[in-house]
Amino acid sequence: MQSQDVAPRPAASRAQESVVDVEQAEAALVEHYPRLVRLAYLMLPSSLGRNRRVLTAHALTQRALPRGRASASLIPAQATGTGTVAGRERNPGYAYVRLQVVRTALEAGLPLRRRAWPKRSQLPPLLPRVWGLRLFPRSGGTDELALEQRLSALSGPARAAYVLRGLERLPDPVIRTLLDEAGVGDPGAALREADSVSAQQQALLLSPEYDPCSLHARPTDLVRRRQHTKAALAATAAVVVCGALLGLPGDAWGPDGAAAPSYARNPAAQAALDPGRLTTATATAWRATGRTDFTTWPARGDLVKDKALLRRALAVWARPGESVQVAVTLGTQAGPPPGPPQLLYAGEVDNLRVVLLHDGLRIARYAEPLDDPGMAALDLTRVDGATGAGASALVLGRVDGNVRYLTAPWVREAAVRDLAKADGGVRRLAPAKDGTTAPFASPAVRAGKCESWDVLQLTDAEGGTRLLSDLAEVIPAHLTVGRPSRAPARDASAAPEVWAPFACSLAAVRSQGVRSVNAWRFARQPLPDGSGTADWVCTRAETWRGAGTRAMTQFVTPVGAYVTAAADEVPACGPADPHVLAGGPWKSATGVSYLLAAGSKDTVSVELGGGASGSAQGNLLAVAVEEGARAELTGTLANGREISTLQPARAQ
Repeated sequence: MQSQDVAPRPAASRAQESVVDVEQAEAALVEHYPRLVRLAYLMLPSSLGRNRRVLTAHALTQRALPRGRASASLIPAQATGTGTVAGRERNPGYAYVRLQVVRTALEAGLPLRRRAWPKRSQLPPLLPRVWGLRLFPRSGGTDELALEQRLSALSGPARAAYVLRGLERLPDPVIRTLLDEAGVGDPGAALREADSVSAQQQALLLSPEYDPCSLHARPTDLVRRRQHTKAALAATAAVVVCGALLGLPGDAWGPDGAAAPSYARNPAAQAALDPGRLTTATATAWRATGRTDFTTWPARGDLVKDKALLRRALAVWARPGESVQVAVTLGTQAGPPPGPPQLLYAGEVDNLRVVLLHDGLRIARYAEPLDDPGMAALDLTRVDGATGAGASALVLGRVDGNVRYLTAPWVREAAVRDLAKADGGVRRLAPAKDGTTAPFASPAVRAGKCESWDVLQLTDAEGGTRLLSDLAEVIPAHLTVGRPSRAPARDASAAPEVWAPFACSLAAVRSQGVRSVNAWRFARQPLPDGSGTADWVCTRAETWRGAGTRAMTQFVTPVGAYVTAAADEVPACGPADPHVLAGGPWKSATGVSYLLAAGSKDTVSVELGGGASGSAQGNLLAVAVEEGARAELTGTLANGREISTLQPARAQ
C-alpha cells in the first residue's frame, strides 16, 4: 500500500470560513459521534487489527475538539442538496471536527519512520482503554469481507475519498477541498484511485460490520491474568515449544490460517478437523440411491485436493479467530462439526477461495481472499431435512451486487427470471462442468428502489422446474404458489403472475433463515365502481428452524399493490390453518372511500364492526366508509368457526 504524507497546510481554494468555539464543536461531536467514529474506523488501515482500530477511532474522534476558538470551512449547501446532509454541512462545528477526524485518521495510517518522532495518532491510544477485553464490531458476511479487502488495498487518501463519497455523500469537488485541507498532497489522484472500488458497494459502509459503537466483547487470556510473572513466562515458553513441535513434519497439523489457538484436543475433535477424513459422495450417488439431498452431492471444484485449504476451513469452523467474520443464520448452532463433515466444493470463486462443507445438519461456507489466508469469513446455515428444491443450489459468493450459485448434480438447466415481471423472458445460464453458474444481479444486496427481483430458475433431470431467491443466506429460499396444505405446494414457475406484484415484498424476510415462501391468491374481488378486479394474496415465509414464520396479506388493484397486514408466529395462511381474512382501504376514481375485505373460499360471511358497519354473505365485502374510520373484520367459516385478520384493518 502506498502512503502519502499528511500535514496541515492552507487549502488551495477555501470554502466559506466560519469561527468555531469549543462549545460548538463539542455539541456537534456529541450529536454526530457515531457517524464520526464510523468515519475514522473506515479510514484506518485494516492492518491495525479490529480491536485497535475500534479504540483508535474513538480516541481520534474524542481528540477532535479545538483547544480554543478555531476557523472551519463550510461546504456550500448547494453542493450537497438539502435535508439532513445539508444541515450537517452548514454546521461549522461538525465541519471542524470532521476535518480533524479525517486528518488524524490519515496520519494514523502512515508507517513509522526511523529518526523521526511518531505523531500521537500513530501510537496506540492511551484512552479509551478496556482492560481484560477485546472489542470488535459485529461480523459481516462475504460482501463486507470483499469490500474490506478492496479498501485495505487503497492508499489512505483514496480510502478516505471512497468513505466520504459513500458515507457523507459528498461530491468530488468538495472531497477534493476537504482532503486538501487535511494535508493530502494530490487529492485528484486519491479520487481517481477510489474509482477502482465499485460505487455499488457504498451501501455496505452502513453495515454493522463497520459500526465501532456497537461492539462485541471477548476476554483476553483469563488464566494468564491470574498467574504470577514466573508462571506466565513458563506458560509462554511452553506455548512456543508446542507451536514449534506442531510445525514439524509428521503428525503435526501445520498452519491453521485464521483459526484461533487450540485449547483442547480429543480423538473425536481431531477426526473432525482432519482433511484426510472428509467424506465425499460419488458423481452418480444421486442416481443410484434416488435421493435428492446434500448427502448425494459429489465434491466439486478445482481445489478439492488442496489439503492446506481444507485444513484451514475445518480449523476456522472449529475455532474462528479474531480476524474471521462469522455469520450464523437464526436458529443455527455455531459449534464445530460433530465428526468428519462432507466436502461439497472447494475452488476459486472470483477473488476468493471457497469451501462448502455439510455435517448433516448445517452447511458451512468458508471463504478467504486469494492473497491473504490470514483473514476469512465463515457462514453457517441450518439445512436439516433439506431435499428436492431445498437442496438444489447453494450460494458460492456475492461480488459487486451479483450472486453466483453451485447447483445440485441433478440440475440440467439454469436460467434467470425477473420475478417482478409476469411476462418477462427467461435468460439462460449455462452451468459449468462443476455446477457453478455465471453471476447475475442479487436482490439480497441491492439498495434503493426495488424495480426488479431476479431469481434462479432450475430444471432437473426429470423436467421439473423450481424458482429460488437469494435472501442473503447460503441457501436460497424456494418460492411456491397455491393453497397451503400438508402436501408440497406447486413451484412458483407454474404461476409466476401470482408473484409478480409482490416480488419486492421478499425484502422483508431477508436474513431470517427462510426455507420457503408461498404465495396464495385466495380471492378475486370486483371493484365497487366497476373499474376492474382486485386480487387478494397471502404470502407466508417458513424457516428452517420452524419458529419465526411470517405471514402477510397483500392487495393488488389495476393501479398498484400494497401490504394490508402482517403477523409473525401465526398459523393462518399455513398448512396448519389454511384460512385467511384480509381487509384494506380503497378509493375510487370519483373520490369515494371504501373498505374492501375478502376471506378464503370456505368463508360464508364477513362482518364489519367498530368505526364502520356492514356485512355480506360469502367471502367478499365492500362498504363505503369515511376516511380514517377504524374497523374490525370478522369472518365465519362453513364449520361455524370465526376468523379475524392478521391485524385490525383501518380505512384511510
